[in-house]
Amino acid sequence: MTLAELLASVALTARLGPVHVDASWDDVTAALGEPRDMLRNRRWPRLFGYGDLEVLVCRCRQVRLVTVQTWTETVEVPMYAGLFPGEPTETDVVAALDRAGCAWEADSAHTFGGQRGLRVPVTSARFVFAVPESGEPLLHSMGLPDNGHRCPTAT
Repeated sequence: MTLAELLASVALTARLGPVHVDASWDDVTAALGEPRDMLRNRRWPRLFGYGDLEVLVCRCRQVRLVTVQTWTETVEVPMYAGLFPGEPTETDVVAALDRAGCAWEADSAHTFGGQRGLRVPVTSARFVFAVPESGEPLLHSMGLPDNGHRCPTAT
């Protein structure tokens, strides 16, 4: 499996194993172990990481946002042994989405300057590509956005 194929599957299902928007943080840590704290000494919401997977967690301990950073030379995704080569091309990502039967569209909200975005309407998954001056756009990140959660523990 390539990184583009894995991310197409995530975009289609809005899940990466136990990780998805609205997942219980207890369930995620039970499955994946303790993460690294990306922003130490910060109040909730908190950003945690497992390799190149980043998870934003609300004070009510629900996952609010899921992002896989792909801009590095290699990409580590929990539950998958080894590393994936980073920065898949836009052509590779679009081909993987098409093979998975995952409809996508241009994302004008994330297309400006040196970047271009694609969005999967059924899950709201977003792919953001860095557009170099020459050559093909390269995937910078893929994410599953918050769904409008209003924390019941907010004051």
